[in-house]
Amino acid sequence: MSAFTRDGRPWKPEYLVAIDPVACLGCGRCFKVCGRGVMTLKGISEDGEIVDLDEELERKVMVLDDAGACIGCRACARVCPTGCQTHDNIRLVA
Repeated sequence: MSAFTRDGRPWKPEYLVAIDPVACLGCGRCFKVCGRGVMTLKGISEDGEIVDLDEELERKVMVLDDAGACIGCRACARVCPTGCQTHDNIRLVA
């Protein structure tokens, strides 16, 4: 899939496909710039499992919540201090 910017330059969306839980700081910067509900904050337990925030946590991380809502703008990648996200230009097909 490709498109054009307002002035006609080619643009190819790069969709968020993964977030590395080891590299993610759980800072929430990506969540704040994404108005599409693509990510949500979760916790990592002492056993290294991704859990809800109401459980006992070792630390917090962002996880994909609704990958299909991503429009491929990469705003999340531009604000991420660790580069923990993976983007690809392959869209989901229902």
